[in-house]
Amino acid sequence: MRITEAKPALLVLADGTTYKGYAGGSSGTAIGEVVFNTGMTGYQEVMTDPSYCGQIVIFTYPELGNTGVNPEDEESYQPHLKGIVARNICDRPSNWRATKSLPDYLKEHKIPAIYGIDTRALTRKIRSSGAMNGGISTEILDPEELLRHVQAAPPMAGLNLVREVTTKDVYEWSNPTDPSWEFRPVEDATNGEPLTVVAIDFGIKRNILRRLASYGCRVVVVPANSSPEDILKHNPDGIFLSNGPGDPAAVSEGIATTKALLAQGKPTFGICMGHQILGLSLGASTFKLKFGHRGLNQPAGLKQQVEITSQNHGFAVDLDSLTPDVEITHLNLNDRTVAGLRHKNLPFFSVQYHPEASPGPHDADYLFERFVKLMREHHAN
Repeated sequence: MRITEAKPALLVLADGTTYKGYAGGSSGTAIGEVVFNTGMTGYQEVMTDPSYCGQIVIFTYPELGNTGVNPEDEESYQPHLKGIVARNICDRPSNWRATKSLPDYLKEHKIPAIYGIDTRALTRKIRSSGAMNGGISTEILDPEELLRHVQAAPPMAGLNLVREVTTKDVYEWSNPTDPSWEFRPVEDATNGEPLTVVAIDFGIKRNILRRLASYGCRVVVVPANSSPEDILKHNPDGIFLSNGPGDPAAVSEGIATTKALLAQGKPTFGICMGHQILGLSLGASTFKLKFGHRGLNQPAGLKQQVEITSQNHGFAVDLDSLTPDVEITHLNLNDRTVAGLRHKNLPFFSVQYHPEASPGPHDADYLFERFVKLMREHHAN
């Protein structure tokens, strides 16, 4: 964007660190947890991922908005993050799929953005000091005044943000306009017998639903506060626990429901927050990471087998809290935190990353096939 035409904007962190830049989105003030994403692509998917609810995202890739935005790349019905920090924001996109520019999209959805700051220095600050609350404003340009607003905001630890993003109604996933560029369509994955999956929506991404449907599943999406009885009325062959924002330990209703459903012994698959909810339901505990894992090239694996994965989370399952009947299937190879687990005797498993990608690599797409196989075997018995 042209700095000579831009309005001033201010970013203030909870420790008082201040960055002056320019407004690249909507006017106003946004307060949230400041985190960084290292992906070189996929900014629209990040913005519309409900897992980013309550957060201000620093994009470490220096150019944002070059390809504009389009309806096909949205992972939910609207952006969920609080604000955006970038080195530069392009207001004249060049891509045949673009329907509007990123700045226009941000203004439409009332998302403030700041650009023209040193995002490398800011990212190093978050890495060394840890993720913390911050504020972006185009209207409060006094650092001390903005800092007071930031320090009055609650920290991410202890926040149940699932309530803000979960569906209010039960619905069956149907996406007849699925684009022809969908990754690896799967033909007759269930041998002509549709399997019913109930997906508990803690903040689910559309591409998860697409992948389950591609593997031949009939997917019924239910609110996060659904009772076990209401879920079981759908006679599911399997239970899916979705991604979502906030502190997983604060999602008490989801944990209680998952515990009750596990007692039924139905195949259960969790992704991201769903992984954390499964761990908590199996007796483990979770903790907050210093700055989290957010990007498209996070290595995960075990026993010399490595997957490059897309990740977005600020909490993790405590390895030392796992019970003897639960085993680790993947570790994050950067910091050795738990990235995957499964029950040794029952058909429950989960991963702390996004096998559905969008954006990101497709190394872990086989996990959907594994889920279908477990359901088919359980159905046969």
